[in-house]
Amino acid sequence: MKERQQKVIDVTCALIIDNKNRIFAAQRSSQMNLPLKWEFPGGKVEPNETSEECLIREIKEELGIEIEIEKSLTAHTHHYPSVTIRLIPFVCKHISGNITLKEHANLKWLNANELLDLDWADADIPILNHYLNDLNAI
Repeated sequence: MKERQQKVIDVTCALIIDNKNRIFAAQRSSQMNLPLKWEFPGGKVEPNETSEECLIREIKEELGIEIEIEKSLTAHTHHYPSVTIRLIPFVCKHISGNITLKEHANLKWLNANELLDLDWADADIPILNHYLNDLNAI
């Protein structure tokens, strides 16, 4: 019997950088899948929506802030037991609004050298490593 192919879900994420070059990390709530893991916030791309539109919408919904996308990073496909996602990362800056956690348990603004200290969701780890490698190449 042939194994059923899992559908790949496109999911965006934001590496939000502040004016002190710190990176925003959000901790998933205990009610979410992957409880209390850290992640770059974002969400599922809806039909007829670009990745960029999705990210701006999701950050507004989840955090209550406006962001500006500065550049895209390489997407990464990750296979969880129940779902396969293609995580599409963007480096962003915070434009306006005060952060309000609507879904997450906690947040941190961290320097690049502090990021690896967190317990990240598996799909975010390659994105984080790619970002840190790019920083070291500069």
